[in-house]
Amino acid sequence: MSVANKRDYYEVLSVARTAAADEIKSSFRVLAKKWHPDRNPNNKTEAEEKFKEIAEAYSVLSDEEKRQRYDQFGFAGVQGAGGAGFEGVSVEDILSQFFGGRGSVFDDFFADQREQAGQGASLRYDIEIDLEQAYRGVKKTIEIARDELCETCEGSGAKAGTKAVRCSYCRGSGYATRSQGFFTMRTTCPRCDGRGEVIESPCAPCRGSGKTSKKVRLDVNVPAGIEDNTRIRLTGQGEPSVEGGARGDLYVFVRVKEHDMFVRRENDILLSIPIPFTMAALGGEVEVPTLEGRARLNIPHGTQSGKMLKMSGLGMPDVRGYGKGDQLVRVVVEVPKKLNSEQEELLRQLASLDKATVTPHKRSIFSKIRDFFQEE
Repeated sequence: MSVANKRDYYEVLSVARTAAADEIKSSFRVLAKKWHPDRNPNNKTEAEEKFKEIAEAYSVLSDEEKRQRYDQFGFAGVQGAGGAGFEGVSVEDILSQFFGGRGSVFDDFFADQREQAGQGASLRYDIEIDLEQAYRGVKKTIEIARDELCETCEGSGAKAGTKAVRCSYCRGSGYATRSQGFFTMRTTCPRCDGRGEVIESPCAPCRGSGKTSKKVRLDVNVPAGIEDNTRIRLTGQGEPSVEGGARGDLYVFVRVKEHDMFVRRENDILLSIPIPFTMAALGGEVEVPTLEGRARLNIPHGTQSGKMLKMSGLGMPDVRGYGKGDQLVRVVVEVPKKLNSEQEELLRQLASLDKATVTPHKRSIFSKIRDFFQEE
């Protein structure tokens, strides 16, 4: 695929440009599982291209150095650096050569796949909530399009009254072998795509795939205190298996929008408020917003600008149920830009008591002109 036709790597993995390494890895696992050719026997060509595109994006974004070059220079920054391009490379080569080392992202991925052979594909869905919803918890109703077993053939892919027959090419093994010199190579059967069976009379509604697309509405319970980029797993809400295995899962990624006033730091909430310099000096009480409503905050006398004041228990609830954080209020002392004559006089008296040198009264231009002519 030429550079002009490539999609942005972040778009390929469905993550933001600020995504952490764990989020990139998690998204890759879900997408790679969905598009692995073995899980798409009826559409292997497209699945293989998708898989290679996903693997290429992950090979760059999972490597800190390559990711920095890509962020700065785009595709040009990673070309020829061992991080871009899987054209002409088989899926098996990608798995064995690039991801085959011990401890790779595929170790537990395919171990799980082997243990649950025939499991349906897992899906991903992204939702966005505001900070108030994250504070209280919220139930979101989502609509997803997913494959379901064809009602006509009940997932067999065969026309009513018929059934799949054993593949004559591989004799039902799902593999084809060929010799090359001293070596014997085993590959997926090109006729049955590794299933060991072929459908001679395919079901018309699903065209032999055993599945049809359907829109489904689901409720997602988002717990109070959830953090940005948290993944919620809905077990068994992915796609079904035509092989009789368990359904896949649905992974809902929750993004929490930035707030206009509040900033979250773990379970604490940060807020800045302005106060007049008289209150900072003399002390007082001010009404401040919180995620629960409005509350009174005591300002001690002599409070300096930038001082952090704590409002205990008014932060975010812990998602595991371990109480709440605090609201930390940073006070910013405001100095008035304009004063009336009475205010200015009072401040001058205060300055006099403090023995401070202040700027003298400004006289109007007319007073200066009058004094100039009077001196003559």
